Amino acid sequence: MIDLEDRQALTRDIDTAHCAGARLQPACDIVGIDLRTLQRWKASQGADGAVRGDGRPLAVRPMPCHALSEAERAALVAVANEPRFASVAPARIVPMLADEGIYLGSESSMARALKAAGQNARRGRAKAPKTTKPPTTHIATAPGQVWCWDMTYLPTKVMGRWFYLYLILDLFSRKIVGAEVHERDDSEHAVHLVRRTALAEGIAAWDSKPVLHGDNGSTLKATTVLTMLNWLGVKPSYSRPRVSDDNAFSEALFRTAKYRPEFPVQGFESLEQARIWAAEFVHWYNVDHRHSGIRYVSPEQRHSGQDQAILAARHEVYTKAKARHPARWSGATRDWSLIDSVTLNPERDEVVKLAISDQHTQLKAA
Repeated sequence: MIDLEDRQALTRDIDTAHCAGARLQPACDIVGIDLRTLQRWKASQGADGAVRGDGRPLAVRPMPCHALSEAERAALVAVANEPRFASVAPARIVPMLADEGIYLGSESSMARALKAAGQNARRGRAKAPKTTKPPTTHIATAPGQVWCWDMTYLPTKVMGRWFYLYLILDLFSRKIVGAEVHERDDSEHAVHLVRRTALAEGIAAWDSKPVLHGDNGSTLKATTVLTMLNWLGVKPSYSRPRVSDDNAFSEALFRTAKYRPEFPVQGFESLEQARIWAAEFVHWYNVDHRHSGIRYVSPEQRHSGQDQAILAARHEVYTKAKARHPARWSGATRDWSLIDSVTLNPERDEVVKLAISDQHTQLKAA
């Protein structure tokens, strides 16, 4: 938006150049405006011939007839301030309420109500996510096809001492299928975790064994680990050399874990406390967490196939809400409101991809 003084100065300079023989289009290009903009400015001249300022700041905008009432906005703010939603974003609150058969307003309506109440700060301890390119190779169209695993450090009260959290994530459902916390980083712990996870998931009866993707850490590439994977029939996959984000799903999971409100920033007092926290986090993540990458259902619901019925029921809630106030739904609808049946669209997000290494490409080709 150009100020009034700048508008009048630019108009005078262009008129002077035009009177001296310059063409209007090049003159407008030099000052950085479009010829149509100059014409619009001159069309708004007053009786004195002076260019007027932009009328948008002074425009009278009537309240839309379908706008939320004060009571409805207050209800949205009150729900967002409930203890269970204290660190939850509106994008997750609305689907969680819809799963309970409640619809008070859209995510954007709740965000605007919170902003009007001075509560538009980002919720939780995590910073705003950055846009990343989607992976391009490994494909998971159902649970149990691709697993990701990694290890991360857990701080302790003693400086320089760490505990080690091992996690295995199902790529399709985002469910944590295996987790352990140990006092030292050892390949034997990785062997025990992958064997215990394989037994818990029952992959021995599967016709096709999963691919296990990890980074190039020495623990995950140890000979004992490769021997166990070969015995289980699990195909190993590793990140490409000098590529730090080939295991992005595991890294994102660790970020979620360490930004939970109950994560002890000052460190764990004992190994037992770390294991208790890990068990509680795994239960919360699998059962209670509404994952944004799987349409705000929990990983457990996605893993067991319950998400289709939940999304269909959520669609019914939104349909009834739209029938009550159709004017409020004039914009684009949500992904799950486009579902005509419980059959999900594989072109949308049912195909999950993950980058792989040249080593696994050769194994797959063989």
